[in-house]
Amino acid sequence: MSLVRLNIKGISYSQTQNGAYALILSEVDGNRKLPIVIGAFEAQSIAIALEKEIMPPRPLTHDLFKNFSDRFEIVITQVIIHKLVDGVFYSSIICERDGIEEIVDARTSDAIALALRFKAPIFTYKNILDSAGIFLKSGGKKEDKEDLDESLLDEFLSGENPEAINKEVQDYKNQTLKELRDMLDAAVKNEDYEKAVQIRDEISKRD
Repeated sequence: MSLVRLNIKGISYSQTQNGAYALILSEVDGNRKLPIVIGAFEAQSIAIALEKEIMPPRPLTHDLFKNFSDRFEIVITQVIIHKLVDGVFYSSIICERDGIEEIVDARTSDAIALALRFKAPIFTYKNILDSAGIFLKSGGKKEDKEDLDESLLDEFLSGENPEAINKEVQDYKNQTLKELRDMLDAAVKNEDYEKAVQIRDEISKRD
């Protein structure tokens, strides 16, 4: 079976589906997106790895794994999303040490959080993308695309109930940029990374 390389498009959350998070992966040489529902902790960890401006004062679990691996010269060379069963994605982490390759089973959210830290490519099989991939319409205004993404996300999440989070997503639209940056610094200092990611998302929308 042929492998398809994926990039991380971003992390979305749905206010209409109890704040559930979805990691959106994008086909490198195509237009399909692969949405994967993930938990709050994994969403934070992936978002922090994507957002270089958020620097935790102490290592998160995936950062600790990276530090541990570096100490013992273990390298993650790639991540493969290799199976989809009843809406659940299964992944393998391909590791290498002293020229010896090992395959480790992992949750997809953890595997991708680690792939980001090791700068390792992410792949899936074509049949998985054919089965679970979705198309986003091209063209149109940026706002229309964002609305479409939100609509598709809600539709996708409405049939899922994995690591969904029952929480209220705070609205930061009324804060100024200076207030947001001050709040971001405070959230990172207090190690409230979930809040930090939400604030950073709002800042990114305005930049």
